[in-house]
Amino acid sequence: MSDFTKLFEQMMEQSHKMASAWNPAMETFQVPAFDKLWPTMSKDWMEMVWGTTFNKDGLDAKTRLLVVVAGLTVLGAQAEAPFKLTVRHALEAGATEKEIAEVIYQMSMMGGVPAMTKALELAQAVFNEKQEGSE
Repeated sequence: MSDFTKLFEQMMEQSHKMASAWNPAMETFQVPAFDKLWPTMSKDWMEMVWGTTFNKDGLDAKTRLLVVVAGLTVLGAQAEAPFKLTVRHALEAGATEKEIAEVIYQMSMMGGVPAMTKALELAQAVFNEKQEGSE
């Protein structure tokens, strides 16, 4: 085990103890659910922030978010919470599940099939949560 690995493990153990001391509920906190802590912004808000507010002839928020989904997919969808959050925001901005899946499929040519598969699994989890919430 390298010195860095030892140091990293000590830091993780120490931070876990601190979190548990501050809030015992943090002891069971799961990082994969981190995306659920952030609210989904409204379509109007996203359009103001990421849409055509500053560039009237530019991309709308839906298109910009689909581009972000593409980029995160090519990177292997490693950052699960930001990926799921982006999918939620893309849906809110008007993208359909089919459009999001199409963008992810297209990125298999750039990021590979494993990256596409991981991204589709994460997107499907968001789609399932949305369907469960609407029932």
